[in-house]
Formats: sequence, structure tokens, C-alpha cells
Amino acid sequence: MPTRGRILVADEEARNHQALCALLKRDGYQVEVASDGLRARQALEAGQVDLLIASLLVPESDGFELLRAAKRVRPGVPVILFSGYGTIETAVQALKQGAYHYFQEPLDMDLVRQVVCEALQGRERAPAAAEPDPPAQRDTADAAKLGIIGQGPWLGRVLELLGRVAPTRATVLLTGESGTGKELFARAVHRMSGRKGPFVAVSCAALSRELLESELFGHEKGSFTGADRRKPGRFELANGGTLLLDEIIDIPLDLQVKLLRVLQQHEFERVGGTDTLQVDVRIVAACNRDIAEAVRQRVFREDLYYRLKVVEITLPPLRERQEDIAPPAHHFAQAYARANGRKPLGVPERVIRLLERHPWPGNVRELENAIERAVVLSHPEATELDPSLLPESIYGRQAPVAAKVTGGLHSGAGRRRQSSVLQDMDEAARAACLREALERFSGNAAAVARRLGVSPRMVRYYADKYGLPRRGYGGRAC
Repeated sequence: MPTRGRILVADEEARNHQALCALLKRDGYQVEVASDGLRARQALEAGQVDLLIASLLVPESDGFELLRAAKRVRPGVPVILFSGYGTIETAVQALKQGAYHYFQEPLDMDLVRQVVCEALQGRERAPAAAEPDPPAQRDTADAAKLGIIGQGPWLGRVLELLGRVAPTRATVLLTGESGTGKELFARAVHRMSGRKGPFVAVSCAALSRELLESELFGHEKGSFTGADRRKPGRFELANGGTLLLDEIIDIPLDLQVKLLRVLQQHEFERVGGTDTLQVDVRIVAACNRDIAEAVRQRVFREDLYYRLKVVEITLPPLRERQEDIAPPAHHFAQAYARANGRKPLGVPERVIRLLERHPWPGNVRELENAIERAVVLSHPEATELDPSLLPESIYGRQAPVAAKVTGGLHSGAGRRRQSSVLQDMDEAARAACLREALERFSGNAAAVARRLGVSPRMVRYYADKYGLPRRGYGGRAC
């Protein structure tokens, strides 16, 4: 049988590498053994290695040091680590540092054979001078398969990390502003994990303390008023799959204790029940606020925080990744044209330029709403989006606020038109428009009301709603 590749096994324990080496040799691989880190590094530097399999406990070194050495002197060589003493955190750390795979002893030899074969096949397919980051085209294609629209370099890094973490049991914490797509990436974790169970999501901010406890853990019949039957909770429904805990920072402290127990022991009791239930659930948590600050303020448990952030991924806001504005804009235009029975609508370059100049406080969700509005208001025979149909905060952003809002203010029709436009805006667009107007008129709510052609009461209401600074009629801050 021809040699299929050269494998270096770095392990002090002879009984371990004997069984492993015998297996690999039967499969046609050329195997070399290094009993300490010095010999392993020498073999790597000599260049006669296609794959490194290393124990975390290697004399004169350790598995992580060998991993870093391999990445430095032979960046194309995949590294597989194993240990009998590691934890989930150890596995995640290995994957984050670039290991191809991590095994917990005792080794599953069938799985080892499969992973070794995949690692070497991937090396054969890789170009001779592979770049450290995947090509943008491959990132875009991989993301599209997961329902993610984007093309920035950040996306390749996130997808690579998700690909390494998803098959493990590690908890993932997704952070980022509202509208950045945290649930979309949580679903991507589930799809990449290969788990057979369902993906289940629950918003921790949308329910009261009592309802949230019942929603998460379920309840027994008669456990509280209105509990006329047994109800399974989200943990039971997600058994074998993935559970997204959205806005996890809003979980009350006493429920955080119960959640910590599930994460650590994979067991819980229903509300009003005594039977202990075992579950196998992958947890993905999401938060749009500073959870570390909540820990400092003692409204979120520190032990739960560190248990959740085994792998933390922060999704950047849309304003920091302008290259990701055009692809979803085209996607949303086509999708909402189809949904509304319209002809396919293109997004011209002048519209893209307007979109790229907007700060997007509502991120991708605001972008989607803006495109949907423009599609719905388009002429039935239109073939491309008209920029004037975008929300005023986007279309009129280049002109001074006074120029944007003074037309027709001295007529009743003009006043009614401006009032209607302001009220018809979505939340993010209205907040952006008022913020800009208040800044221009130094927070004078009366002056803004006159310019916008709306009542001062409306300006004060929305300014207070969005936390925008304003002054009253007498010039005092209010």
C-alpha cells in the first residue's frame, strides 16, 4: 500500500502511541514517534511532517507549545491534540489557537481515523501558498449556505471560529448591538454542530420572572393558578439540539442559579415537580448590553458569566463594516419584491452610496426595514429602487436639516405632510432624524417643531422617548 502521509505522534506514554501508531500504519500512513517536545520540534523543523498528533502532556514542552511551534515553522501542517485531563474549556482553547481537532481520552479510534483522513485530505486540497484567512469568495458562499449575507473579512474569522467550536459542547456567548444578527449566527452554530435535535429560542427580556421560569423549565399540573396541565419547558423541547437564550442579561438572579445548575450538571426539575430530568442541550446565549458591567454591578452572577462565555463572539455593528451593506440591500430588495408580487428590483449605485453614508443605529434590521419601505412604495412597473423612497433620515442626510424640512411649512398641507412623514418613520429612522434636527438647533424643541411642521409636544415626546437632549421654550434644559 502506498504511503498516504507522514504523521508525527508526540506522546510520552508508550502504551498510548503504540495502539495509535499501529492503527495509523495499518491505514497506510508513515508514522514517527517523538517522546518529548524537543524531538517533536526538531521533526517539525526538518519538514518531514504532514500531520502532528500531540498529547497536552509532553515532556520538555506541552501540546499548546507544539501547536504554536507548528503554526510558526510549518503553518500548513494540521495539528490534533488529545488529553485525558482536559475539559471543555481546554478543547475550546485548543481550537481557538488553531488546532484542527481535540480528543478526550480514551481515544475513539474510529473517530481518530476519520479526523486524520479529513485533515490530510484538506491539506492536499489546500494551495501550496495558502493565505492565513480564507478567500472572501469562499466566506461569502459558506455564509450564504447558513442564511448569512455578507462579505467582510470579519465574517471569515467568525465562520472559521464557529466551524471549530460548533461540533463541541462548549457554550457560545454572542454579543453585539441590536439588529446585528445574533439569532442568525446562533442558528448557524446549530446547523454546523450536526446536532439532531431542534433549534429552540427564548427571549429572556420578554417574559416576567414567573413566566420565564415556566418557559425554561416547564411546570407540573396544578403548580400555580392556571396550570391545568403539565407543560414541557424549552430545555426539554431542545433536548438533543440547541437552545438560544436571547437577552440573557435580563434573567433574574434566582433563576440564574437554576440555569447554572443546568449548564454544569445537565439536569433540572419542572416548576412544582420533584422528578429530576436529564437533558443534552447546547446553549447559545446572546446579549446586546455589556454583560461584564452587569457582573460588576452584581446584577449578573460572575460564575454564570464565565460559564457562558467559554467562547465569546462579538458581532460588529453595520457602521463598522460598510462592505456588508450592498449584499444584504440587494438581497432584501429581491426578497421583498417577490413577497409583494413586484418585478425584480435592482439597487442602483446611487442608492448604495446613500446607504453607506448612513450610521445605521438599528444595524441590519434597520437596513431591512428601509429597503422594505422603498420596495413597497415603488411604482409597480419600476425596475430599480428610487432613492427618494428611502426613509428621510437616509435620503436627505446629505442636505442640511433646515433644507430637508422647511419646504411647504407655511401651508396647512405642508404641515400635515411633514407630520405624517415623521409619524410614519420606523423607530431608528425617526430617532436619527430628530437627533440631527436637535443638534442643528442646539436642542431647541420649539425651533425643531416649527421647522419640522409638527407640534412641539410631539418633538418633546419622541426626544424623551429616545433619550435625546432638548431645551424648552425658555431655553432651559428639560
